[in-house]
Amino acid sequence: MCCGALLRTVCGPCTPKRFVVAASEFSDLPRFPAAFELAEALTVAARQLHETPTPHSTLRAAVRLAVHLMPGAEHAGVSVIERGNQRRTIAWTDEIVRSAETLDTDRGEQPYWDRLWAHPVVRMEDSEADDGGDVLSGLGLRSALSLRLRADRRRLTVLTAYARKPGAFDEDATRIGRLFTAHVSIALDSATVREQLTEAMQTRDLIGQATGILMERMDIDAAGAFESLVRASQRENVKLRDLARRIVGAHDEV
Repeated sequence: MCCGALLRTVCGPCTPKRFVVAASEFSDLPRFPAAFELAEALTVAARQLHETPTPHSTLRAAVRLAVHLMPGAEHAGVSVIERGNQRRTIAWTDEIVRSAETLDTDRGEQPYWDRLWAHPVVRMEDSEADDGGDVLSGLGLRSALSLRLRADRRRLTVLTAYARKPGAFDEDATRIGRLFTAHVSIALDSATVREQLTEAMQTRDLIGQATGILMERMDIDAAGAFESLVRASQRENVKLRDLARRIVGAHDEV
């Protein structure tokens, strides 16, 4: 797909669907001349992502924009995958995505999703032929393209685009998807830090106690102790105030 066509897809009117995110939330997307390149389309998407106030709203925007930006995409969802075949959908464009991922999780074996632990991008060319694609084919979804947003040893956050025709996602779609998810990841990290800082201000006394404990234990200054607390919160996927409460509670028990 040419860049002009891509840009029209991002900025043009929406095909009526049962989106969780209303199309009106993106009515201010500007119209650009067709000659603008893909970088301009990604800039529009990045601006929308960075205007979201919370991590959840960032992910809701991401799935909405993925359908318009990624060639071939008709539906999209974001899932958190944990070790032991545990997966939950946290953002979606419409109910077919929730059905696909919920039913697939209920089956137990997940060969398609398991490949994401070893590869940042996984494609399903045809659910009627690929191993583990029975649930998707039963819902009329033939193609899938999954891209990691976050990853650690215990948990993956993945954006997946779906299409009703086989072979919908080629190399161009994959490259565009990787560029787009890079922007999503940055926006998600920024929203997470903003949310954590807001919580930190609201619970500054508790944070201050935890910071003081870390300063003493680790022999570091206040800034270093707070940065260590934020990093641990992100790594453990625990709210900053809850982690601080744990640290203070453990210290009081000593």
